[in-house]
Amino acid sequence: MTKLWGGRFTRDTDANVEEFTSSISFDQRMYRQDILGSMAHARMLGRCGILTAEETEQIIQGLTSILADIEAGNFTFEIALEDIHMNVEKRLTERIGPVGGKLHTARSRNDQVALDTHMYMKSAIQSIATLIHGLERSLLEVAEANLDVILPGYTHLQRAQPVLFSHHLLAYFHMLARDFERLQGVWNRTDIMPLGAGALAGTTFPIDRRMVAGELKFSRIYANSMDAVSDRDYILEFLAFASILMVHLSRLSEEMILWSSTEFAFIELDDAHCTGSSIMPQKKNPDVCELVRGKTGRVVGHLMAMLTILKGLPMTYNKDLQEDKEGAFDTIDTLKFSLSVYADMLKGMKVNSQRMRQVLDDDFSNATDMADYLVRKGLPFREAHAVVGRAVRLAIETQRSLTELPLSELQALCPLFGDDILAALRIETCIEARNSEGGTASAQVRQSLTDCHSIMQLQQTTIDMYTKSNI
Repeated sequence: MTKLWGGRFTRDTDANVEEFTSSISFDQRMYRQDILGSMAHARMLGRCGILTAEETEQIIQGLTSILADIEAGNFTFEIALEDIHMNVEKRLTERIGPVGGKLHTARSRNDQVALDTHMYMKSAIQSIATLIHGLERSLLEVAEANLDVILPGYTHLQRAQPVLFSHHLLAYFHMLARDFERLQGVWNRTDIMPLGAGALAGTTFPIDRRMVAGELKFSRIYANSMDAVSDRDYILEFLAFASILMVHLSRLSEEMILWSSTEFAFIELDDAHCTGSSIMPQKKNPDVCELVRGKTGRVVGHLMAMLTILKGLPMTYNKDLQEDKEGAFDTIDTLKFSLSVYADMLKGMKVNSQRMRQVLDDDFSNATDMADYLVRKGLPFREAHAVVGRAVRLAIETQRSLTELPLSELQALCPLFGDDILAALRIETCIEARNSEGGTASAQVRQSLTDCHSIMQLQQTTIDMYTKSNI
């Protein structure tokens, strides 16, 4: 097949090279952005007098029909045409004749692919922002439905202090809220229009870049043509954002895997989000959690790959940059799956509050509160810490909990213990005592829920803006 760029070549491209360098297998998903960008470019060429009104209309009608063909499944993408741009342009020329060849006036595939990718990423950002919002909503719903449930809190995976189960879930809400903020930064660096940069140095034609930016709903244009075609910072930022988000989901996955095990039994995942064993009939495996945890490494790998691709590239466009898309596209797909499935899975899980309480009644999660009790009686904290340490050792040796130690034995350790010690060690007392801002006391958690809903409202405003800024 004769290449659209083949004028200076005397031999056909080797078949292996043709397949190796082709990107149509993955960049065909940008067909809509490519065609809409070409329509805006054609209208601008017409407005600037570079195309006639008749030529502009022919091109727009031709592109409209090609878009309809692709969406109806009536378009065959050809590897020999390399990429989405050439596939569309070749079909356009076949459909409307030589005037189709005028569409590429004042642009290069370098700025064209940059435009397509910016537009595609803007659309993906809007979708992912919406999915983060949905997962946050699920966390809030589960938190509000379980406000009276108390969970053992852990450090070093050892039971540490009791916390409200809602408080624990809201920690993940705030992680996701920071992810949303990071995504806003990605949007800001993606919402820049590169078309008009040409191959690298601009164009000799009297184009109007800002007209195209306005039509495609970009807030600004690249100020430097070389930067416009070579910039992939926004993809790097997206992959960095995605890696952090997946790490957060991986941490949540790890906890849900532990919590749903027989040893913990704090939650039970719905059957719809688990699988069984081919040999062990009793098994109920948290495969969704495990798969999200596993896919985290895949997303982090895409970030490392992109950093490595870019680290030694000179200005401006190099074929290496074709490698920016597969990792980004795979990351987008992975995020969409992970966020949507987690939103449903959280709402479907059962919370075993009785099991959590049983665990708390049998451990030493209230030991810090015993030390704080002695501090309020006037004992320096370090001395109180030592006293309670001896009390814990005594309880372990005699197979009792702290609340089962009689007052006489406690007073033998420290005379400051009084009749009010049992009330101070109640799990509910331990929770309500932590009423510092951001703490686990019920009043603080209720205030946090109110604050989270306010965050959700601000995020919705942002999502609405993203929706209006995509075409």
